[in-house]
Amino acid sequence: MVNLEAVWHQVLKDTSVKHSSVHGPEHWARVERNGLYVAQKTGANQTIVKLFAVFHDCMRLNEYDDPGHGRRGAEYATQIKNELINISQDDFDKFYYACEWHTDKRTTDDITIAACWDADRLDIGRVGFILDPFFMNSKPAQEIAKRDDISVLDSIEVRNWTKVISGLDEL
Repeated sequence: MVNLEAVWHQVLKDTSVKHSSVHGPEHWARVERNGLYVAQKTGANQTIVKLFAVFHDCMRLNEYDDPGHGRRGAEYATQIKNELINISQDDFDKFYYACEWHTDKRTTDDITIAACWDADRLDIGRVGFILDPFFMNSKPAQEIAKRDDISVLDSIEVRNWTKVISGLDEL
């Protein structure tokens, strides 16, 4: 079992992008929402999707070109794994791979990794790009991209990340 509130709390204390509107917590919350939608349609592992959402961009050094940021996020997760991330080693390896390669690989046959990557790519509009089915791995994400309409994602509740950090004045 994973206490996601505790994970978010710890990551927000340790990340430098906590105030970023492009790669920070608001983006992570939308990625979680998007990933849960895809996971519900495909049977992907929802715990891995939720972990991916918070870790995939949490160790970015900047908002632009930042090679290796996914791997840094996965390595950071490795550091706090024993304390906060209680999942099987196989699931952790899949999560690590999803984080490490989310910007460098286009396709995967694994439904959980696909849900993670599609979740991030479904939020690409925040930086001015148009959704493209070519970059989506799952049928649900491809359909959303074909319609160029993410409104179906509104059926999934977005994590209220401000609630997670309320009372953390040191942030």
